[in-house]
Amino acid sequence: MVTTTGFSVLARLVGKAGGVEDLRVAEYPGPLGIHDGETIARNVEHALIDKIVVGLTQPAAGSSGVLSTTSDPSKAVFAGTEDEVNRYFNAQDWSDGLPFVPPTIARVAQFLQFTDRAPDEAVAVLASANLRATPRNVAANAVMAGCRPEHMPLILAAVEALGDERASLNNLGSSSGIFPFVLVNGPIVQQLGINPGAQLVSRAPNPAIGRAIGLVIHNIAGFRPGASYMGTFGYPLAFALAEHPDSPWEPFHVENGFSADTNTVTIGVTNNWGSAPAPYDTPTQSGAKTALDLLCKEITQKTRLFHFPGRGPNAEHVMITLLLSPPVAQSLAAAGYSKQDVKRYVHEHTRMRLADFEWVLKYTNIFPTTAHERVEAGVFPAEFLGAPDALVQVVSSADILHIVVCGDPHRNRVMVLEGGHTRPTSKEVRLPKNWDTLLQQTPG
Repeated sequence: MVTTTGFSVLARLVGKAGGVEDLRVAEYPGPLGIHDGETIARNVEHALIDKIVVGLTQPAAGSSGVLSTTSDPSKAVFAGTEDEVNRYFNAQDWSDGLPFVPPTIARVAQFLQFTDRAPDEAVAVLASANLRATPRNVAANAVMAGCRPEHMPLILAAVEALGDERASLNNLGSSSGIFPFVLVNGPIVQQLGINPGAQLVSRAPNPAIGRAIGLVIHNIAGFRPGASYMGTFGYPLAFALAEHPDSPWEPFHVENGFSADTNTVTIGVTNNWGSAPAPYDTPTQSGAKTALDLLCKEITQKTRLFHFPGRGPNAEHVMITLLLSPPVAQSLAAAGYSKQDVKRYVHEHTRMRLADFEWVLKYTNIFPTTAHERVEAGVFPAEFLGAPDALVQVVSSADILHIVVCGDPHRNRVMVLEGGHTRPTSKEVRLPKNWDTLLQQTPG
């Protein structure tokens, strides 16, 4: 494998996950993407070729970055005070760097009461480390995150979703900074007090649930910052949200084939958590129309714009999640728009000059190419062969747009989350047979 500086450990971990224990790696020095042709030629000749020859002709020095495991997952790995446990776990790189709740055997046992699965049953095998996620090790991470025992069924469903090939977890470590989020739907939202309203990402218990997924990805999937989690500027913590009951439309899980009384967890990903513009009525158009046009404008500002028009088997998987506060959704519904109408409008009206899109392709894409080349490859439609000033449709399909109504019920805000490599992946929450009894016995 030929890599650039900083990616050698990742290459070895991917090799190990694919069954190649001692993958030979030759590292090109520096950031290839900004080197000119002369610098590239010099680095290849004087630094890279010799490494390739060594990799092909000499015995491997051994792999690195292998995650440690214990022989008996039911046994304690360390005994000490809470501060000592935190220091030990941090030294082993088992934490996200923040203080955590020590996952004692007793605490893990409390969480295991909230599932009918056997403690060491395989819930999923998570790339890229290809380790088994079990109720026991999932519970340990949920305890560390500050979750409550009754959150266990949600966390297990989310882990199942992470293990689904549609989630494409093995691609999460992109240097563009992709990170996951968790969407909860169904009666369990109200039952467990999952926050669908104002500041929902920041208000308990949502942060703990998001953090649990981040720790599972860190400790079981093996995504370690700087080794296999390669975000150039790092990653925010994974977050959790729920749909607001004041939505005028059917909720996300019903739209995707589940009954309204089914509890579901959906894993999505995004590259951003950013601008939340507010649409208003103006003398020339309604707030609903302004909201639609704002969504279209926001999409053209996103990192992965160069992938949005792609279609067909060779296209990059893309997901765009539109977060609408309840007042915005209600104004759209009052104007006669269904969820599908909103998606169709955004799909059809998100347009930009071909010359501007070509600039994005050339200067922000990790693999620079032209629109013409992508048309020839069958990834872009023929309209991308037009004149520089022609307007092109940059969202390939309404199907890559997903709407979640959530947030402050007194604010008119929207947000566009975009991510690559994956599709939203939903799983039903499997409650234990004695769920109601357990909840009644749970303090608080």
